[in-house]
Amino acid sequence: MKFIIDNIWLIGLAILSGGGLLWQSLQQRAHQLSLFQATQLINQGKAAIVDVRDTYDFSAGHMRDARNIPAKELPQRVSELEKFKSKAIIVVCSSGAQSTKAAAQLKKAGFNEVYSLSGGMSAWQEQGLPIAK
Repeated sequence: MKFIIDNIWLIGLAILSGGGLLWQSLQQRAHQLSLFQATQLINQGKAAIVDVRDTYDFSAGHMRDARNIPAKELPQRVSELEKFKSKAIIVVCSSGAQSTKAAAQLKKAGFNEVYSLSGGMSAWQEQGLPIAK
């Protein structure tokens, strides 16, 4: 008991920093879609797909009906997506890292339902899901 009383500030700091890390990881996961969830939304016609990879990677293979808006051009071209505000938007990149940032940009631009595809096109192709060229 004496140890706890003597080190209460250190224990509080450890709990606070652990809670902060947990909160951040939970926030990121809330905006991620698994492959299964993404295919459900796509098959139901409730989602628009935005591929933020560069044009070369997009032309090598992409999800059917995906729109290519490279990540660096997204802030200037967000108006092209206005007609999809009533749908969920699934943002796709190679691995999921760029799409998370792009999804956050779209959220700030006023889109309500924006998700990043967990694992990106790499995971999509590993599962043998269809791609268009």
